[in-house]
Amino acid sequence: MTVPAAGDASSNGRRGVVVPRRDISSSEKPAAVLHGSDSDQEKPKQQAVATAKEETKHSATSTEPSPVAEKKLEKKADGKSKKKTKKPRRRPRAAKKTVVPAALGVPETCDLSKGRWVFDNTSYPLYKEEECQFLTSQVTCMKNGRRDDTYQKWRWQPNDCSMPRFDAKLFMERLRGKRFMFVGDSLNRNQWESMVCLVQSASPPGKKYVSWEGQRIVFHAWHYNATVEFYWAPFLVESNSDDPKIHSIQHRIIKADTIAKHAENWVGVDYLVFNTYIWWMNTLNMKVVRPGAQSWEEHDEVVRIEAYRKVLTTWARWVDENVDPERTSVFFMSMSPLHISPQVWGNPDGIRCAKETMPLLDWHGPLWLGMDWDMFHEANNVSRAASPRVPITFVDITTMSERRKDGHTSVHTIRQGKVLGPEEQADPGTYADCIHWCLPGVPDIWNLVLYTRILSRPAVQLS
Repeated sequence: MTVPAAGDASSNGRRGVVVPRRDISSSEKPAAVLHGSDSDQEKPKQQAVATAKEETKHSATSTEPSPVAEKKLEKKADGKSKKKTKKPRRRPRAAKKTVVPAALGVPETCDLSKGRWVFDNTSYPLYKEEECQFLTSQVTCMKNGRRDDTYQKWRWQPNDCSMPRFDAKLFMERLRGKRFMFVGDSLNRNQWESMVCLVQSASPPGKKYVSWEGQRIVFHAWHYNATVEFYWAPFLVESNSDDPKIHSIQHRIIKADTIAKHAENWVGVDYLVFNTYIWWMNTLNMKVVRPGAQSWEEHDEVVRIEAYRKVLTTWARWVDENVDPERTSVFFMSMSPLHISPQVWGNPDGIRCAKETMPLLDWHGPLWLGMDWDMFHEANNVSRAASPRVPITFVDITTMSERRKDGHTSVHTIRQGKVLGPEEQADPGTYADCIHWCLPGVPDIWNLVLYTRILSRPAVQLS
């Protein structure tokens, strides 16, 4: 496949700073605006116009109608009154159609994970790096010195259907008065940053900001009375690495059956998007606290896949017992692959993911490039079977991401809070980050999959 040369991208673009937290009183917070409120306000005016028309028609024919005419008028009046009582019930249905057009519907039977990457420098990227003030230095690859921008211009094309273009206003209308929360590790935080950049253009200036609240980072969209949040819980269950700022711990230990401390922050959220994977990959065995233990030191070594299964079962049980399926939609994001072994994709002279500028477009070998597929299948099985009352949508982003060895932050990122300098960038064997992703980039497509699934389903109407 011949790919057009990417346009020159300036690395000198101005980038805003994340807005600092500002505490606001409840009186300052805008109230939710319900979709039916505008039509309700119009009803008295419409009814008055209809009455005036009837009075005009009546006066133009006769001041004293015959008995037969009186009966006809009574029947007509009765019929009109019945129609008036039906109008309020029809209006909300029309409002729903404006939020979720029929053309947006993508059938659940279409597998969005199977497809191909298509170069598209016309409609991609979906936003510009320098225009999203909420991006952190970890993911602003162009600002951090990356010279090629081709990684921003790839569109995912499923085999059997098409995904719509992301419409920020349409999505935020769906989120009006609601909470959308990513829960998990730094890959879910990577996806949260992407989602914030995708939706922030729908909010007027001065009506959006980000705050840090303990385990959470929250994007506030005042105009919609909505939030898009990230909650730090890298193992979902409790662990000794749960501090969102201080978690570089050599020996990570988990409580595989303890989730309540985190989960109390998830109750009542309208959209929950979970993940957990990358922090499991440091060792073959996991340190798991024994039942009834009084300290972190009282733990056993458990085979990784067994510990993973136990944790996901604990999580799915919480979902089943605590989530209201009439209100909350639950998703589990599959594993984001890392690309540290270039020889497996045919580049024996490569160094990790450094200097990779193209996806794998014609790869016919097995997709074992940077993934533990046993973990993938375990998460898929638990998501589908372990929560019978509450549907959990397993979102396969692994298959498409395996081919994107070009999309990682590599040496164009930060280490210990500082952007890598020239000497560090010249040493990709030590410093290349082949886990996280540049933005705009691959996580935007993950969010487009979520967007497609959410907006292809009926909106949940809360009483």
